[in-house]
Formats: sequence, C-alpha cells, structure tokens
Amino acid sequence: MNPVLIEVRDLEVRFPVRGKGFLNRGPVQEVRAVDGVSFDIRRAETVGLVGESGSGKTTVGRAILRAIDPTSGTVIYHGRQGDVDLAHADESALRDVRGKLQMVFREGGVPVHSLSGEALRLFRPRMSLVFQDPYSSLNPRMTVRDIIAEPLIAGGVMRDRAQIDARVREIAARCKLDLEHLRRFPHAFSGGQRQRICIARALVARPDFVVCDESVSALDVSIQAEIVNLLKDLQEEMGVAFLFIAHDLSVVAQMSHRVAVLYVGKFVEYAPTENLFFAPRHPYTHALLSAVPRADPDAVFDPIRLDGEIPSPLSAPSGCRFHTRCPFARDRCKTETPAWREIAPEHFVACHYAEEFDFSRPRAAA
Repeated sequence: MNPVLIEVRDLEVRFPVRGKGFLNRGPVQEVRAVDGVSFDIRRAETVGLVGESGSGKTTVGRAILRAIDPTSGTVIYHGRQGDVDLAHADESALRDVRGKLQMVFREGGVPVHSLSGEALRLFRPRMSLVFQDPYSSLNPRMTVRDIIAEPLIAGGVMRDRAQIDARVREIAARCKLDLEHLRRFPHAFSGGQRQRICIARALVARPDFVVCDESVSALDVSIQAEIVNLLKDLQEEMGVAFLFIAHDLSVVAQMSHRVAVLYVGKFVEYAPTENLFFAPRHPYTHALLSAVPRADPDAVFDPIRLDGEIPSPLSAPSGCRFHTRCPFARDRCKTETPAWREIAPEHFVACHYAEEFDFSRPRAAA
C-alpha cells in the first residue's frame, strides 16, 4: 500500500452572502460549500469525487490546491522533506503540525517557513490542475511550447532555456504530442488534442498531485477513453496522484482506486471503487449508480428517480442532508446528523441505517 500524500481532515469552505442595498452590507448568511470532509489520497493513487452539480466537488479540489482559502480544517501534504499544512498561510500555524516544524523547500533544499506570497508560489509546482474546458483554459496568443513551459518559469523550477525546451519536449512526447505541435497555437487543435496540451502543462513540473476537474466531460466518448488511458499511463510512469472530479460514473470506475460521494458539501460514502460500485451502503450512492447503464442487453434499466432538487448549501436541511429526497428516510434522519463511520475496511458511510440496506449489484460476466 502506497504512503499517504494528501491528508484532509475536517475541511470547511464557507462563503459570506452579503445583503443588497446601502444599509445592508454586513454578512447575513454563510454558504457552506464544503462542510467538514475528511479523506486521504495516497501516492500514485486516483481518488474519484462524484456528486450532483452544486454539491461542492470543485470547491474541495480548489481548497486543497489553495486556489481558494479554506475556512477551517487541515490539508497535510506529506512531502519527502517534511509535512506542510496547506490549509494555513501563516508561519505560526505551520509550527505544530504533527509535532514538528513544517517547512516548504525550494528546489535545492532552501527552506521557506510560510505558505503565503512567494513561498506559496514556490510550492505550486508540486500540485497542479487540469481544467474542465480545454478551449477556454489555453491562452490563444501563446504557442503550445510556451503554454507547457509556463509552470516551469512561473514556479521558478527552471530558468535555462535549453533545459526548459528539453523538459517540454519530454512531457509532450509522453502526452502523445508531436514536436511540430509545439510551434502552433491552440486554435489549430481539436478538443482532445487541447486536453493533451492541458495535461502536459499540468505535469511538466513533475508534480506529486493533480486535480482533474471534469477534465473529460467536454469530450466525445472515444476521446474520453483516450484521455483516461493517457492519465493512467502517466500515473504509472510518473507516480502522480489524482483527485478525479467527474459526473460520469463509468469513467470514474475506470479511472479511480477509491471513490468519494459528496452531497451538499458533505461526504455520504467513501470506499474502494469495487466495493462502492458493487456494494454501496448509502441510498444516495445507490440512486446515482442506478442511473449508470449496464453492458447487458437483458438488464432492465430502471434508474431511481429522486424527488426534488439538491438543497441549497445556503440553507442545508437539518439532520441527514439527504433526508428530503431519501425514499428510506425516518424521523431520526430529520433531526440527527449521521456519524461518519467505517462499516467495513476502508469503507466509510454517513447513514443511520447503512447496515440494514443491501444494494449489492450483480457482477458483470467476465
């Protein structure tokens, strides 16, 4: 089993909602976009993150990357030169993570004792992001070579042009891009090729961790398969860990080692992929999986229809947040928040009655 790379504990992200008008400028409510999620990501592992739109998936990924500042909680990066709490930006908060001084190191071993400003910029090459839209995430005025090289220059990883060119050519070849492509501009490429450019840009600094935020949802099915296979090959070659955010559960099943299910800012289930897909223990997970078509012409496709819309994180329901749509909800679910507990090895669930449900699905024939 690989060692843990990212350790997330009680992560919360809240956004203040201010009233309108001149006399009503103070914060009146808070949007709990992420409300106390905890999970681990191991080295060279892919963790899938699924849930309906508005559940907080992208916010979780961006909070881990410090693209937005978490409100509370810890995000421990277990680096080879020490541990760092990515959820805090001041030096005092870094001094007592796991009982020792936490440091971020420049390349070459120069210590930096804070994750704000320059230190955070120097830490950026260790983590990266692949955006959802391959069309809007590339600068149309830059060549592919300059786009891929930008993280090396901005992060201070390399300064010698010959070394930068060599690294760009290396990662371009790994991402199945020809050398002649490096001289072109993004408009000359298809969606699949643009996403390969985005992946090359994300991996050029050789990060330990990459967030793939709906990185295949805008592509055709055949191109999706190519990109997923490319990511898996790169993971095996480079040992990078992925947080794979997606709506398509069939893609998540192919890509992920473990899967987390998010609902209105909270995890409802987290388990190894095979356990979650064949033996889910939460009604929400079961409803999502029922909507995935099966490769069996004799199977009856009868997805579970959930009544109503996903609640707003501005006014989340009390008790279990899924009780307003759950077909198995009882009085206890309306008032008591279910505990996050481990009901099987590495299988976590937040449901009062998880042991009573049997949502096992028959395995497909080999």
